[in-house]
Amino acid sequence: MAKPPGENKYVPVIGIQEFRKGQLAGGDELLFNELHGERHIDKPHKHDFFIIMLFEKARGIHTIDFRDYAIENRQIHVLFPGQVHRWDIEPETIGYQLMIDRVFFERFAPYLRFSFTNYMNHPVIPSTNSSFKLLKYEFDAIKDELNTGNALKDIISARAAVIAAIVSKEAERLFADFKVYQSNPRLAKFNTLIEQYFKEEKLVAFYASKLNVSANYLNILCKKNLNIPATQLIQQRVLLEAKRLLQSTDLSIKEIAFELGFVDHAYFSNFFKNQTGATPTAFRDK
Repeated sequence: MAKPPGENKYVPVIGIQEFRKGQLAGGDELLFNELHGERHIDKPHKHDFFIIMLFEKARGIHTIDFRDYAIENRQIHVLFPGQVHRWDIEPETIGYQLMIDRVFFERFAPYLRFSFTNYMNHPVIPSTNSSFKLLKYEFDAIKDELNTGNALKDIISARAAVIAAIVSKEAERLFADFKVYQSNPRLAKFNTLIEQYFKEEKLVAFYASKLNVSANYLNILCKKNLNIPATQLIQQRVLLEAKRLLQSTDLSIKEIAFELGFVDHAYFSNFFKNQTGATPTAFRDK
């Protein structure tokens, strides 16, 4: 059945300005909000800004890029622009959110010591009790500074950098693949290149040439350190973007195929079905 004129079946990208009405504290570049009690997002959507959440007391499910994560006490959740998410948060939850626009995010992003792809792949990070206390202190300090009425960006940037450093420390403690990328600069650069070129370039040879190695060597490097071939890393990123576009836009399958650099609709549909077992239309409608 055709959609009525003007009706958008899929959720658009939500901008930071749409959260200003309910903010506890904030300026043009950054908002601070608290989460209390039951919350539900029924339909997946994405944001055009960075979010870091600190859950103090919490239960529920947070679905990020089509993977379900259990929400628990003393957890950090990071959400980058473009990631698709929804959640079901149970009663008696207490959490805190920093919503940060792209420009301000760039001021402290270097303190997230690992590739953004690593954090996107592991967006939920448990914290130790001591790290949680440090993070809570910095969140509260940012809220207080925002509420002064003449908040200083340098102070907020410095505290945001501390938060990013603590998050990175907890991530390094927990996730072995972060260390793999850290100890293998070529793999980290490969990830960065995939993020930059995955829509246009699907062949390992392109990335190998950028890294000044052979395609065979890059493939061996990936298999040895990540247990998957280089081609699969590229395909995983293409598939993730396909899922995001199918769930959060009203682009046609043909338009999505074109957006992702496929030569035609059929080639994209075959790729998607081979990767997921479902057609793009079936995935969109579920």
